[in-house]
Amino acid sequence: MHLAIEDKVALVCGAGSGLGRAIALAAEGVTVAVTSRTPGKLEETVALITGQGGRAQAFALDLSLPDTFDTALSGIRQALGPIGILVNNSGGPPPSRAEGVAAEVWQAQFTAMVSALIQLTDKVLPDMRAVGWGRIITSTSSGAVAPLANLAISNTLRMALLGWSKTLASEVAAQGITANIIIPGRIATDRVGQLDAAKAQRENSTPEAGQAQSKASIPAGRYGKPEEYGAAAAFLASRQTSYITGSVLRVDGGLIPSIF
Repeated sequence: MHLAIEDKVALVCGAGSGLGRAIALAAEGVTVAVTSRTPGKLEETVALITGQGGRAQAFALDLSLPDTFDTALSGIRQALGPIGILVNNSGGPPPSRAEGVAAEVWQAQFTAMVSALIQLTDKVLPDMRAVGWGRIITSTSSGAVAPLANLAISNTLRMALLGWSKTLASEVAAQGITANIIIPGRIATDRVGQLDAAKAQRENSTPEAGQAQSKASIPAGRYGKPEEYGAAAAFLASRQTSYITGSVLRVDGGLIPSIF
């Protein structure tokens, strides 16, 4: 499928590694503003994109510092132009139980994982309204629809983004702007590797044994590839998806058991 978005600028958060990098690499023909708070990793992403014949530039954008967003966005607009595609993607919080998490930890994670993405979207929406077209794609976690053990912070805060995105979608649909959620299952990233190792330690097992057990619970029988997740995000960014909004797209190999 030809995505027909070569004239667009995409801002991808957390593009230095993992799922954010996979999405940035999948942005066919789009000029990509890859952002993160780790400049070294961003340059690696830029090199990968340009090595494939794409166009990309790195910009520092720290989701834990919303007061710096205006400066970052001004630099992106001056260098690349108005933003037509926004990929909201934040790092995952530390593993935790629901009970006993300090209030300051909840607040810090809410700022970086929820409030910051909402504020960033608000600041990008005028670019989209000006041309009557836009794509807002928010990457969350399977824990938002099927809570995961020992990931209480992630389960709670990612779920908040589902309610926000669904509400936003209804508010901007008539302006040619879509807002959708994309949810990963077990995608083979460093983050999933870290979670596998932590689970193995809790259960006095090995990461390999834990991975085998995890893969056995996935109908597809394997972990997803990062590029498979990126391709799904690229599809939601395309012109052909203009009538898909307020939706939740699971890229999970059939892992999540619920229908809705």
